Amino acid sequence: MTFSLKGKSVWVTGHRGMVGSALVRALSKSEDCRILTATRQEVDLKDLSAVRRWMSDNRPDVVIVAAGKVGGVLANNSFPADFLYENLAISTNLIHSSFEGKVEKLLYLGSSCIYPRLAEQPIVEESLLAGPLEPTNEGYAVAKIAGIKLCQAYRKQYGCNFISAMPTNLYGPNDNFDLASSHVMPALIRKMHAAKLADEPVTLWGTGTPKREFLHVDDMADACLFLLKNYDGFGHINIGSGVDYKISELAEMIGDVVGYRGGFNYDTTKPDGMPRKLMDGTKLAAMGWRAKIDIHEGIRKAYDWYLKNVEQTGSAPRPT
Repeated sequence: MTFSLKGKSVWVTGHRGMVGSALVRALSKSEDCRILTATRQEVDLKDLSAVRRWMSDNRPDVVIVAAGKVGGVLANNSFPADFLYENLAISTNLIHSSFEGKVEKLLYLGSSCIYPRLAEQPIVEESLLAGPLEPTNEGYAVAKIAGIKLCQAYRKQYGCNFISAMPTNLYGPNDNFDLASSHVMPALIRKMHAAKLADEPVTLWGTGTPKREFLHVDDMADACLFLLKNYDGFGHINIGSGVDYKISELAEMIGDVVGYRGGFNYDTTKPDGMPRKLMDGTKLAAMGWRAKIDIHEGIRKAYDWYLKNVEQTGSAPRPT
């Protein structure tokens, strides 16, 4: 049976981030529901007592766990304890409080880094825990895996309608363009824009040979609403575009959009991360969902957003 969001109170946690803000946009455009949000000043998601109080005061019908500490290879590798502790605390507090508050449905969002470093490609959902994780983001991955398993445990023991989805690499409005902590797409957009203005070459981390899949965050938000309304299963579901590119190919595409005509240098002293990470989206496709935003169109949108919101102001604005 289809789950209706009409008239429901939907708490989007992490609404100021790229994922959360996309979910708020999607809900605002397509759903007749009451959207609940809370800033860090209003509720510290790492504090179970604070989360319990907020849940008691606001009584959400639906919770989407889009909050978390995120970052690229450098940030994950430099601060593994922070990424493990903060994401584990946020996940457990929100899931447990949703159980206590008798939430009708919860959607937990993980990451493709939950899968083994050398998982067979494309990666099927059943690959979870089938091998060692990528060491550079192990802390983040372990926390996300724990969240999936906790949702499954509450479903098994108490019958909670808690589901999980694993998006691939995301990009789009409200992305993090800080070179010290960003993912590859926003980092390359910023680097190439600066290099174009300075007429300098761009240095890429690693060999440029690892392959990555990318999904525009608005497509991801559309998939999340689709799953909330149409999926009630025990296992987690992959969300992806179904296409991956070498980092060197991605750099060429971004260069075309940005108008960067310089060359690329490769710093092979820096880690490559997983050699390939392509999600198998067969299960979601069989339900009737597919991505709509082409990567070239998506890069153009991301670059336009960067120019208007980061380049002109020096920092990205955050939704209230």
